[in-house]
Amino acid sequence: MDALRRPWTDHTLSLLAGGYAWLPQRMRESPDHVVQTRIMGRPALALRGPDAVRFFYDERNVRRHGAVPGPVTGTLFGRGAVHTLDGTAHRERKALFLPLLETDRIAGVVEEVTAAWDEAVPAWGRRPRVVLFDEAAVVLTRGVCRRAGVPLADEETEAVARDLVAMVDGFATPGPRHWRARRARGRQEVRLARLIADVRSGRTAAPAGSMLDRVARHRDADGERLGPHTAAVELLNVLRPTVAVSWFVAFAAHALHRRPELGERLRGGDTAFTAAFVHEVRRFYPFAPFLGGLAARDLSWRGHSLPAGGLVVLDVYGQNHDEELWGDPYTFRPQRFLDHPVERDELIPQGGADPRTGHRCPGEGFTIGLLEALAVRLARLAYEVPDQDLRIPLRRIPTRPRSGFVVAAVRPREGRPATAAPAGAAPAGARGGGAVT
Repeated sequence: MDALRRPWTDHTLSLLAGGYAWLPQRMRESPDHVVQTRIMGRPALALRGPDAVRFFYDERNVRRHGAVPGPVTGTLFGRGAVHTLDGTAHRERKALFLPLLETDRIAGVVEEVTAAWDEAVPAWGRRPRVVLFDEAAVVLTRGVCRRAGVPLADEETEAVARDLVAMVDGFATPGPRHWRARRARGRQEVRLARLIADVRSGRTAAPAGSMLDRVARHRDADGERLGPHTAAVELLNVLRPTVAVSWFVAFAAHALHRRPELGERLRGGDTAFTAAFVHEVRRFYPFAPFLGGLAARDLSWRGHSLPAGGLVVLDVYGQNHDEELWGDPYTFRPQRFLDHPVERDELIPQGGADPRTGHRCPGEGFTIGLLEALAVRLARLAYEVPDQDLRIPLRRIPTRPRSGFVVAAVRPREGRPATAAPAGAAPAGARGGGAVT
């Protein structure tokens, strides 16, 4: 008997086995794009679509406190993070991050990261092969730490980058990846808590207006400064998501390898196409499978009921591949974002609603700005793509090309500056439980 006939059967194991494809498959079996199930023992209601996004982000319907599972809090967000708060407490803590939405702040981070990229590229050419995913993580770590005011010695950079990647890579899986993520978070929280204490004591100077300075000075709704551990958690919630852009850099390389004709438009400085390409990378390739919150009261959605305390699940991957919204969702086609502007609650790779007031990621602008700059730089490099496993398994969360995207013989493309900044067929496994190829 399937989930539609037995709505409260626990399907946690099925979700873990199915990965990104599990919930979209259940949605296809439902005539109204609603799935009733049970996840981790809780009754759950899964929904998708722009109206569902608005419903999900309405605090009268859904709350975050207590909703994030312990393993995710202990690896991805950190205990006491802004993601776990609601109401006034959330709004006051969110104010710490709102400057990240400002255009000049985004430009500053992009400038630091692209400078780090430009410094790294010549060394790539002197090596027989480089793994683009790993190198992007190092570049992003170096750039964001510079901009955030976090001291980082050259010899520390690769180790810190590995820890920041591990926190993302291990949040949704049991076993070795999860424990690697916990150890990585523990190391970085201790390091940054000491840094916060040194800033407050005057032993270390934080650049005025930097994220380090803001976190050290921030006061919550109760008027108290953040404890050193919580301050470290929130500082990591700037560093970690920035380094997570390395997933999208690898995906952009995958897209350019599968559709090399797209590179010419990126190389040519077509800013509208660059933006469309970046939106399509974020829509097409899998990152967050879904988001969850707890029903703040007894809820009803399209005739389906959920008791207070039940789990409300927003189908992020499924919505970004919804045929009703995108027409040909399993084709990589940047043109769609030239023909149709980005609607806030349609494209939701980093959540929905207003980032100033809700739980949508305030760093989304950084992701877009960084990926626009790095996609153009990538297109303006010449390199060989050796034989490797470029499959993107949909059962692995978060997924990425298995090889990390290996490149060789890296060099500037003839006639094109490698460091200039900008102001595919349907994947065989995308509809099932296989892999993007």
